[in-house]
Amino acid sequence: MRKKRVLLLSEGFGTGHTQAAYALAVGLRQLSPKIQTRVIELGTFLNPIIGPLILGAYRKTVSKQPKLVGRLYRSNYDKSLNRMTQFALHRIFYNQVSDVIRQLKPDCIVCTHPFPNAVVGRLKRLGLDVPLYTLITDYDAHATWTNSEVNAYFVSTPVVRNKLIARGVPASQIEVTGIPVHPNFWHPHDRAEILKQFELRDMPTVLVMGGGWGLLYGEQLVEYMTQYADRVQLILCMGSNEKAREKLMADPRFRHPNIKVMGFTKEISKLMDVSDLLVTKPGGMTCTEGMAKGMPMLFYEPIPGQEEENAEYFITHGFGELMVNTETIDRWFRLIQEPYAADRHRDALMALRNAEYHPARCSQAVLALME
Repeated sequence: MRKKRVLLLSEGFGTGHTQAAYALAVGLRQLSPKIQTRVIELGTFLNPIIGPLILGAYRKTVSKQPKLVGRLYRSNYDKSLNRMTQFALHRIFYNQVSDVIRQLKPDCIVCTHPFPNAVVGRLKRLGLDVPLYTLITDYDAHATWTNSEVNAYFVSTPVVRNKLIARGVPASQIEVTGIPVHPNFWHPHDRAEILKQFELRDMPTVLVMGGGWGLLYGEQLVEYMTQYADRVQLILCMGSNEKAREKLMADPRFRHPNIKVMGFTKEISKLMDVSDLLVTKPGGMTCTEGMAKGMPMLFYEPIPGQEEENAEYFITHGFGELMVNTETIDRWFRLIQEPYAADRHRDALMALRNAEYHPARCSQAVLALME
């Protein structure tokens, strides 16, 4: 019997959209041997020369002018991608997407970014007969996500569900599943093996993440953390930003034996299991992974727009705090050095996570719709 095929379409504007697509794909295959998946970053796949140039320009804008990105997000907050925009996207960047769908013959399509979502929606209006599901990868609902051709939405929270309803989406088409994380985040790993694998010490540990692009905006606060290196182990993950990693490695403060500066790694789930505190930009994917592991989180300099909404959700629900000054660092670094207090806090976060979030729920929801 032919396996059912799920085509997951994303874009590389930030790493979270594609991470969510891969997490859902692996989760589906783990839950059902009858599922075949394919993840495609559509713009780069169809335009291997122009696509990376556009993504590079976006990355530079995010790093150099985050307030501009926030203004654009807010100014277009209630504006969906109209049919003229969808037509332009299709003709200029995605003109071959119908050929891709025809060749892969998916039983359903899941989009984790508004652009492919809009383009597939246009194809459905033109006659494509494939269910279209939209996975919103943040804790907000920008109007660009909405599309009358979407058969079902998977959202992070009831708040996002209510925002979609306010935009006219039928409640019956929205399911609160949480953002999916890779099955590696579903269960803990063996602590002793992880310490040995990464040559880490068994001591209070802070994981600092710059996202997939390795953007550390709060450099002064990160530098301040090195003062604790004799008592607190620091793991800094710089993603694909080799230039930033080399810059840190050139600084004597980051060459302490209790400080580990890493590049891109696919084993964040293991590093979270041996860490007591996560310091990160409030990207929807990273925050969800931290929540899945029951980690307390400190957020630095959220980009105006969806990152602010992400931070607000996790702060108001008790999973994190905004890192505004050195006092915040001092307070949390003292707490994780007290084993009893740190363990109690993490146990409380795991109980809160179990009440708020189930890591496999999104995969289960897609499978249910495909039955």
